[in-house]
Amino acid sequence: MTTSGEATRIAVIDDEALLRKGLVLMLDGAEGIDVVGEASNGKMAIEVIQRKRPDVVLMDIRMPVMTGIEAVATLRELGIDVPVIMLTAFDTDAFILRSLEAGAVGFLLKTTAPEALVRSVKAAAAGQQLLSAEVLSKLVGMAGHGRDGGIGGGSAASDGGGEPVTAKTGAGFEGSPAARRLDVLSPREKELALLIAQGMGNAEIAEKLYISIPTVKTHVARILEKLQVSNRVQIAIAVVRD
Repeated sequence: MTTSGEATRIAVIDDEALLRKGLVLMLDGAEGIDVVGEASNGKMAIEVIQRKRPDVVLMDIRMPVMTGIEAVATLRELGIDVPVIMLTAFDTDAFILRSLEAGAVGFLLKTTAPEALVRSVKAAAAGQQLLSAEVLSKLVGMAGHGRDGGIGGGSAASDGGGEPVTAKTGAGFEGSPAARRLDVLSPREKELALLIAQGMGNAEIAEKLYISIPTVKTHVARILEKLQVSNRVQIAIAVVRD
């Protein structure tokens, strides 16, 4: 995590040379950002990340030799917890959920406006959640139904009857392996996990449960450790995964 006043060091990984170079030029010219490395596939990305130690990585999902999903999973196996933002050409990409399960902190469309891209990179470096409550709700709905489909379309995931699919309404949650996995959590931790799955941030959870934000952060850290996952998105997915 970067501190105030420090430039955010990033690496850009994409097999499309023109797009990669364009991202490098755009980001390197942005205030507070320093591009320290680039690569054209997942295998090269791991080497660059190990050598350059960036604060944030922008990584394409689909690449030759080693995909972005495989690269993220390998980084986590190596104990490298650098925030990885996945890049995709379509918001219905079938691999988005899998990349988040592998350990990515979020995803961006390749058509994302430069200003939004810069904000996302800085947010990831600061340890902030990149997925909106709406997108997180859709991802939770996908996980709850055992789908690897896209997230596009509609304002929220639905169970077919128009009701948003959250941790409490996801199909097959009670008695599922995911629910049994939550048995390792304390009652309070389960409560927090459900709220995280609904897209709530630390401040919202603190207000709802009448506890302090530092207390929320402590609970979240314990949940991550007990569920053996690396970010809040994975907590949400674990809540409803069949």
